[in-house]
Amino acid sequence: MKKIISTILLLALAVIFVIEENPFEQHTATQKNMGASYDEVIYFPADKYPETADHIEQAIEEGESAICTIDRDGAKENRSESLRGIPTKKGYDRDEFPMAMCEEGGAGADIEYVTPSDNRGAGSWVSHQLDEFPDGTRVLIEVE
Repeated sequence: MKKIISTILLLALAVIFVIEENPFEQHTATQKNMGASYDEVIYFPADKYPETADHIEQAIEEGESAICTIDRDGAKENRSESLRGIPTKKGYDRDEFPMAMCEEGGAGADIEYVTPSDNRGAGSWVSHQLDEFPDGTRVLIEVE
């Protein structure tokens, strides 16, 4: 009986490793941030928010981090730093990437003018995705 239980447990572990690859291994980014670890992944919907998606992809291609370490308390200061000296433009929002709620945001963030509906819809979508994650969670942002 012990051999049967042991065999079943070993088979279950083998199935978990096959399905999950290695469930005990921390995820590693495969983009520009090669070697950077992260805890979670969100897949940003380019079809819903195309201007913001283009901005995210362009910013990452130019060297901005695809990893967002959540820091809600730092958002106000980061936003102030990232938008300093960037004039407003009638009919547009100033989109920042990395986002203000990320430790990686703030001074030096990439800024792009996008339509308010795209920017605010994208912000709401991202906020909803990150709601369940505590501050300090490292999230990989991938555009789909």
